[in-house]
Formats: sequence, structure tokens, C-alpha cells
Amino acid sequence: MARIIDPVSFAQQLIRCPSVTPDNAGVLDVLAGALESLGFCCSRQTFSESGTAPVENLYAKLGSGAPNLCFAGHTDVVPIGNRADWKHDPFGAEIDGAMLYGRGAEDMKGAVAAFVAAVAQYIAHNKPTGSISLLITNDEEGPAVNGTRKMLEWMKAQGEVIDACIVGEPTNPQELGEMVKIGRRGSMSATLTVIGTQGHVAYPHLADNPVTKLVTMLHLLKSEVLDEGTDYFQPSNLEVVSVDVGNKADNVIPAKATATFNIRFNDRHTSSGLKGLIRQLCDKVGGEYRLDFRVSGEAFLTKPGPLSTLVSEAVKKVTGKTPQLSTTGGTSDARFIKDYCPVVEFGTTGRTSHKVDENVAVADLRMLSEVYLEILRTYFK
Repeated sequence: MARIIDPVSFAQQLIRCPSVTPDNAGVLDVLAGALESLGFCCSRQTFSESGTAPVENLYAKLGSGAPNLCFAGHTDVVPIGNRADWKHDPFGAEIDGAMLYGRGAEDMKGAVAAFVAAVAQYIAHNKPTGSISLLITNDEEGPAVNGTRKMLEWMKAQGEVIDACIVGEPTNPQELGEMVKIGRRGSMSATLTVIGTQGHVAYPHLADNPVTKLVTMLHLLKSEVLDEGTDYFQPSNLEVVSVDVGNKADNVIPAKATATFNIRFNDRHTSSGLKGLIRQLCDKVGGEYRLDFRVSGEAFLTKPGPLSTLVSEAVKKVTGKTPQLSTTGGTSDARFIKDYCPVVEFGTTGRTSHKVDENVAVADLRMLSEVYLEILRTYFK
């Protein structure tokens, strides 16, 4: 007899594992155990790299043929912050009224549980004409170095091919059914250090003030209009997040000044092109400076087509809402998956993600599982 899994009780099991990134705290044992009971073949791979913690990941697959529909997500969660601020035990998975509380309820153990429950329901009555798989990392909330990117490389080396992917990140601003993500902006951070010459403020001609040059550079960077946006992306944007001199004296011109900024950019740009533009603008000011860049991901767009239509129609059928196709929000592991297959994202709301007393509506978890079930039925029809 086929096993039926309740999305709410299974979400509780996952939440009760305190899997603060990168520690999986047994959460992959719980997940793999449930999937193996459904007939999935599970492979767990641990990756490491100098300067980062080792991370264990999971690839689970049911069936062996094509097409392979993959669900991707993560079981790691962000730290809870101050425990005293929580009304509910962050890892207690308590149901209070209509809400399930706990770290990861929205981001994104709830969606993982909803998909597993949907698969259980689907295979109880159907046999997929292909394969169903799950790609789960415990590194999405961390550096994202030893997780999905390396798992995809490992899968390719094993001859594993995924034909379409649903990422279960929170996508809806307020209510389930409002939004499907079909792309993400790129993200690049930069640290700009301007080198000057230290001196007495009374004799500025004997010094070279790096603060003046840094401020001028930042003004040029902020004044540059990167673009006006596109049909699916909002305008690219640069935000200065830190300016540091470390000068404790008010009569000394410092030797250097540093600022950090981040650019969220649409698909009109690449990180390489933006690096060139930034250097060009800084060169206008002149002087000695250093730039250090960190790119979290490039912008990408899964153009509206069969996959986004399939997901949108499933969402509308279950929730009664026609979802907006959007590229808003931060980065997700879809930025790695897009190099292998079409990918869209649909999950819970993001109202309380990363917040104290993170929670999700019990009814939303059940409805989300129904959406995933409808996607499975339609995809393998």
C-alpha cells in the first residue's frame, strides 16, 4: 500500500532538526528516510573547500527515464538571533491557531515537505512517464560554495540530466498564488579602497586626502544610470552599504578610506561589464585605489514558455489566482540550475522568512502541496 505523507506533520519533523547552516542536524536523515520509503534512490554527497565548512547534500531520484522533473531546495536555515525574542520555540514546530511556527517554516522546509507529500500522493495513483528527483542542499543560506553548484557538477559527471526544475523558495509577497519567479537579478559586491597620504589637517598640501576622492568616486557611481529596467526586470541599482576610515583623530588626514557597495543588476548587464564600468568611473577621479569584487550570481531569465505556463496554470487551478511572473527579490540557487535546464520558482509567502517567530499558514502548506501535485499530474500527462 502506498504511503501517504501529510505536508504539515512532515514539515514539523524537518523544522525540529536545528539545521542552522551548514549543520544539517539530522534533517537529511529525516528527508532521505521519507523519500526512500517512497521508492527513491538517495545519494548523499559532502563537499568541502578551503575556508568553508564541509556541507552534506542530497540527490534523490524516482525512476530512470526521461523527462526528469526536479524539485530543488534547501534544508539549512539562518540563525535564530536572540532566543528570548521568540514567543514560540524556534525548533519546536508548534501549531498555534492556523499557523505553524519555527525556523524554516517559510524558508523553506515547508515547501520541501509540501513537495514530498505531493509526490507521495501522486505515485499512490500514478506512475510517472519519466523521473522525479529532488536536489537538496544544506548550504543555500551560507556561502553557497559546497552545495547546489557542486552537486550539479557531480550530477553531470554521473550522467544525470534534469529536464525542468521547480525551486521551492518563498515567492509570494502576501498570499499564496500571487507570484512565480522566472528569473533573478545578479548580485555583485565591491570593496573600494582609496590610498592617500597621511598628514596634518592644518597642512593639507602636504597630504593626500583619500576621503575626498572616495566620496567623489561614490558620487559618480551613484549618479550613473545603469538602465531603465526591462519587461521582466526592475532597473539595476547600486547601493553603498558601508564607508569606513577608522580615524579616531580629528586633526589627522587618514592614509586610506574604504567603502563597500552592492549592485543588483538585470540581464542587460554582466558582472564583467559592470566591473569595467566601475573602474572607468573611478579612473575619472584619479589617484591610487583598489577594488575587490565578489559575485554571488549573474542575472538570468527563464523566458515565459512551457514551464512557466505549466506552473502558472497549476497555481491558478488550485488557488484561483493568476500569478505574476516576476524576477524580484534576492538570489537563490536557481542561479546555478539555469545553466542546466529551464527553472522557475514557486513556494510559500515570504512574509516572515528570517524573522523572529517565522511561521507559515497550515492551510497554505496543504494548498502548496496541491499545487505541486497538479504540476506533477500535468507534467507527466
